[in-house]
Amino acid sequence: MNDYERVATVIRYLDRHHTEQPDLTELARSAGLSPFHFHRLFSAWAGVTPKDFLQCLTLEHVKTLLRNGESVLDAALNAGLSGPGRLHDLCVSLDAASPGEMKSGGAGIEIKYGFAATPFGEALIGETARGISHLSFVDGQGRNGARDLLASQWPDAKLHRTDQRAKELSATIFARQQNRSRPKLRAFVGGTPFQLRVWRALLRVPAGTLTSYGQLSAAIGCPGASRAVGSAVGANPIAFIIPCHRVIRETGVLGNYRWDPIRKCAMIGWEISARSPLRTGEPYRIQANAA
Repeated sequence: MNDYERVATVIRYLDRHHTEQPDLTELARSAGLSPFHFHRLFSAWAGVTPKDFLQCLTLEHVKTLLRNGESVLDAALNAGLSGPGRLHDLCVSLDAASPGEMKSGGAGIEIKYGFAATPFGEALIGETARGISHLSFVDGQGRNGARDLLASQWPDAKLHRTDQRAKELSATIFARQQNRSRPKLRAFVGGTPFQLRVWRALLRVPAGTLTSYGQLSAAIGCPGASRAVGSAVGANPIAFIIPCHRVIRETGVLGNYRWDPIRKCAMIGWEISARSPLRTGEPYRIQANAA
């Protein structure tokens, strides 16, 4: 079991037992570690203690982040960031496949892909000459299932495996640098014009900030299109880079996630703790799934 799987086990445990306010000993037991080793492992993974990290996921704190999300999106739009923007801490520029490239299924495009460790489990990362085209997490269906997903998105592209390049990309994507100087990433995706609008709006939501489906639909000029926005968010082919994990329900419930709602919890807490650890003394309270 790797570090992320142990963390995910603890978050699942808290999702079931948060009303009991489990202490460090209980959390360590759920991870199969001694309290000392669990505290050290979790703090190294998250950058904060287990208690501080999990308090980042309290319902009231999440609601506050959600309320602030609207002003963040407004600020981004008012600043004229209708194209690639610098509000995303990874500085991602998004290039879209042409209708011809999409119709051809990626014929003539070479995708170098590979498997690499990330803070949230093993991932498959694919890259074309024009940028990163795929990032998904390896779960129940294993590596073959992850590769099949990539192939289904670009059925006629030429796939070439290189785990070393995937490892290099993972180190860049998931780096937790304290300074503001980040390498710029290029992404290359295929999607409908509406999906591209949603994905570009997502890139303007900074790490550690949340938005709702309603706020996101309003931000792209389509108020009332929350359901369509939700479908576009769910179709995101590049996990984490296009941060669909930062979209939650208006109620503050984190909701579902294509790559496991527990992973979504971990990503949100990981990003919030990197910005400003919370120390309120509030009890643990996590809502990972749909109400």
